[in-house]
Amino acid sequence: AEIRGHRRTYIGALPGKIVQSMKKAKTNNPVLLLDEIDKMGQSHMGDPASALLEVLDQEQNKEFMDHYLEVEYDLSNVMFICTANTQQDIPLPLMDRLEIITLSGYSELEKRSIAQKYLVPRQMKENGLKDSHVEFKEDGILEIIRSYTREAGVRSLERQIAKVCRKAVSDIVRDKPESLIPLGKEAINRYLGVTHFQYGQIEGHNEIGLINGLAWTSVGGETLTIEVTTMKGSGKIQLTGKLGDVMKESAQAALSYVRSNANSLGIYSKVFANLDIHVHVPEGATPKDGPSAGIAITSALVSALTGIPIYKDVALTGEVTLRGKILPIGGLKEKLLAAKRVNIIKVLIPDENTKDLVEIPNEIKDGIEIIPVKNVREVFGQVMERVPQPVKDDDLETPGQKEKSHTLRGDHVGDFSNNEATFSHS
Repeated sequence: AEIRGHRRTYIGALPGKIVQSMKKAKTNNPVLLLDEIDKMGQSHMGDPASALLEVLDQEQNKEFMDHYLEVEYDLSNVMFICTANTQQDIPLPLMDRLEIITLSGYSELEKRSIAQKYLVPRQMKENGLKDSHVEFKEDGILEIIRSYTREAGVRSLERQIAKVCRKAVSDIVRDKPESLIPLGKEAINRYLGVTHFQYGQIEGHNEIGLINGLAWTSVGGETLTIEVTTMKGSGKIQLTGKLGDVMKESAQAALSYVRSNANSLGIYSKVFANLDIHVHVPEGATPKDGPSAGIAITSALVSALTGIPIYKDVALTGEVTLRGKILPIGGLKEKLLAAKRVNIIKVLIPDENTKDLVEIPNEIKDGIEIIPVKNVREVFGQVMERVPQPVKDDDLETPGQKEKSHTLRGDHVGDFSNNEATFSHS
């Protein structure tokens, strides 16, 4: 009813929002903005997405019928602009009527410039501050961006700047300082308290079965720590970390690739029958989905099963197929921003995404070695301390030992030692 209007038989009936907006604009070719269409919900009250199909479809909207007017109205000259935070939540029939324009998040340099030119002056004015009262230092603004916000835009950044301004006003009223207050990093930490996010921190050393993946969310890019561990069991795989269906399927595909190529990856294929594998993606309360963690999970599985550590300062993204081919991903700029934020020095991306690097500013690419890869076998030499050496299942067992129990060392499949964690199998 909000879109198509109420029938005039109802008390207090009104035309729909579209016709009301046309009346307000006083023209037949205005620009109408429909904000956050991904938030529409279907209920017993109706389905707004279905009503919008008639509005946005160029083949139908020239004969748009409003229930209040009861006459056809031509909307073909109207330019509709719709916004959404996540494309996945837009109904597919509605998305088919739209031309998708993807806008990436702001870089750190862009946020800093926006804050200096617009956000700080506006909040100082709203809080009654003058240039003679406070001075926002560059390191102070960067501290807010890095340690107190994690977003694609600048909404939270402005909120934190406003909080700093209010605290500064309180200090000025109470202490009446004779000179201006410099708002550098220390002052920001004093005003805003404990930092909300850790900037530039990665794992302290290379570890087995631990790798940095990259994700693209509605608030920008994020780094994902993917952990894989093995234990005695019966060949099961456990996936935890509130993973979505697509990410679970990606992990299953990664395991299938590792099992089908076990010997060439330095893994005895017989060990899978006596091992349980646990894949965990912290933080456990945050939902995660998408196929782009495929090569990260594959690398972590190979590391856990061969005992070869993974470099701590390497991150990777890409979907992997059962034959080891790496497929392209989206949100490359946001993912590189996330890698730069935690001081990652090497990022592996799908070879088909190389064309997207042209559109990414040099300030993001500087300091990061970006390596395109086509097949998952190219990845291991880049992320692991050494490349796994092929083995044969026949090397694991000799005719005279068939009735005996054997032990397989956890850090290298070719050696046997009592000093390492062992797996018993026959």
